Amino acid sequence: MAKQSAAKTKMLASQAKKAAAERRAEKAASTSAFANGEVDLDKYDALDANWREIGLAAPARRALVDDGLFHLSDLRKTSLAALKELHGMGPNAIRVLVAEMKKADLSFRK
Repeated sequence: MAKQSAAKTKMLASQAKKAAAERRAEKAASTSAFANGEVDLDKYDALDANWREIGLAAPARRALVDDGLFHLSDLRKTSLAALKELHGMGPNAIRVLVAEMKKADLSFRK
């Protein structure tokens, strides 16, 4: 197989950077929608019942739902460090989740 030319490699790298920038901009727009008051809170009411039962605050519940984590067992898919990075996840929410994981004999991903 022939080696790619430097121009083609540069073009492909440029396209990849542009696509990554578009994904970052799209993600930033979706996370800032709540700050703009454009979020439908009824969507969260249907999905965060499990988190409400264990006593998590609303920002932590929304962060978990936005990340696709709906049940305590879903937390096995993510690491504790990644969970701490979620916007809206404070120290109290982390304490509550760690305690609930221990009660259920579950562990976070390493």
